[in-house]
Amino acid sequence: MLKFICFFGPCVLLFCASLAASPHLLVEYEYQNNNYEVQGIRTDRGYLFMDNSTDKTIVVSTLNWQPYIGENLCKQGWVQQLTVALLHSQGYAVHSQFRPWARAVQETESGDSDILYPEYFIEQRAPSDIYPGTHRLEHLALSDPFPGGSIALIKRKGEAHRFNGQLKSLKGVHIGVVRGYQNTPEFDQLMDQGYFQTIQTTHDLQLARMLLAGRVDLIIGDPKVIFYNISQANSSSPGFMSDVSKLEVIQPALQYNHLYYAVSRKKDNWQQLLTDINKALAHFTETNELQNIIDKTVRYCGYGNIND
Repeated sequence: MLKFICFFGPCVLLFCASLAASPHLLVEYEYQNNNYEVQGIRTDRGYLFMDNSTDKTIVVSTLNWQPYIGENLCKQGWVQQLTVALLHSQGYAVHSQFRPWARAVQETESGDSDILYPEYFIEQRAPSDIYPGTHRLEHLALSDPFPGGSIALIKRKGEAHRFNGQLKSLKGVHIGVVRGYQNTPEFDQLMDQGYFQTIQTTHDLQLARMLLAGRVDLIIGDPKVIFYNISQANSSSPGFMSDVSKLEVIQPALQYNHLYYAVSRKKDNWQQLLTDINKALAHFTETNELQNIIDKTVRYCGYGNIND
């Protein structure tokens, strides 16, 4: 049996049997005592999650940020599972696009995308890289928080460092950062002031490679993301796997960062969308379905509990 699905242009011809046999893109959740399954399909512009119960389609922009979320990660990670479940529970079909983070930010701040995720907390004074002279929260509105991870400095093992618990002890130090990432409010403010010598990359694995190559003294990020990406480095980087042991996290971590959905204020329906997200987050948290989604995804995929 054939099924036609129209989205963003010409119809895409699909075999129904192939949809049912795609556990990688299947989202399962419970909401208001009912169990739901939403099957995702690949399109020429991303991944579409929908069924006959959804009648509003939104475009969302994300990144490859394993083990939280990733295009080729098992079930695309628990953040993707949660995102689709939250939005589907409120009647939305979801078209998810994986982008380099800076592009995902640009798409959402400009209104080409409805939601940017997963985002860190955005300070009121945080400047927009897309619209100079403005602040990010002029273009984005943050949802309520959901579980995230730590932000820390990472160095080459055995090497001395100047960090004494105060970021101002790192004046002039060469630090690697991912372009467009929020880190901590203090770090980002000092970075914007040119207090550190920062070198930007497009993703977390490049950060690790840059540190191992001696191009920077430190890098900043979520250690779980950085070490997971190192462990998954493909065979095109011979010898790279053995270098995991050459890095270590500077303790204590700088802070714990919750995650958020950033809704584009450029969309006419942004206030209703934000209300719907927060409503779903509250319900999923109260019923423990949020944690159930994390646990089920981690257990099914076997990549360890990233919330430890």
